[in-house]
Amino acid sequence: MLFITWPITPEIGELFGITFRWYGILFALGLFFGGWVVYNFFKKNGYTQNQYESLLIYLFLGIFLGARLAHCIFYEPNYYLAHPLELLLPITELPDGSFEFSGYHGLASHGGGVGLMIALWIYCRKYKVNFWPLSDFLSIATPLAGGFIRLGNLANSEIVGAQTDVPWAFVFPLYDQCPRHPAQLYEALFYFALFGVMFLLHKFSKRHLPDGFFLAFVLLAIGAFRFCIEFVKEIQVSFEQSMTLNMGQWLSIPFVVVGIGLLFYLFRRQHKNS
Repeated sequence: MLFITWPITPEIGELFGITFRWYGILFALGLFFGGWVVYNFFKKNGYTQNQYESLLIYLFLGIFLGARLAHCIFYEPNYYLAHPLELLLPITELPDGSFEFSGYHGLASHGGGVGLMIALWIYCRKYKVNFWPLSDFLSIATPLAGGFIRLGNLANSEIVGAQTDVPWAFVFPLYDQCPRHPAQLYEALFYFALFGVMFLLHKFSKRHLPDGFFLAFVLLAIGAFRFCIEFVKEIQVSFEQSMTLNMGQWLSIPFVVVGIGLLFYLFRRQHKNS
């Protein structure tokens, strides 16, 4: 049976001594387009340029710290307890005790989502901005950015799917020679579709929905999808082999529970106020 051999290598090329990688380009595109969507929402709803720029700083720090800490705590705690400097610095300790620049290896999207919400809450408290409508803007943009990031994972031949014989299976030569589900592509397509659905809902039905609806909806949708997609993904770390549910699934369950609870709360509040 013929399968699709993934031909892309992570590195695009080198210019002036700087190596450019597909993941970095796609990650930047995700942030750019997601930020562009939020910026347009800001302009249409009376927020200032300064408010937007300050929000970007808060969100960048929240997403990065949340994603990095979640990966280190939930996936490789023993390693990072032994190498604490590598937790927040882009370095790797060599056998001789010296360090080299290596970039960051390991960011957990669940932690990035939690970090984003915490950063947004702090921002809203500091600048006295209503949390719920702002959370809706960010929730609509988040899957758009997430789709590009998953395409970056695809370019890196990482977070691969489980072995399969479906005709659209990918072989990732940089990983192994087995045909596998292109799980990164499944996730990217889902995120782009989710962005489209929420964008249209906001455009045509926003007046019928309570503030905060899109936050609850994205938590529920992404949490449920991430739980299900893990069944066709390869495990990330060896200790997951002995788990009934893998770490990604356990981390997805709270998102589903919070999303359902928040939807119930928001519609109940809207009914009481109507």
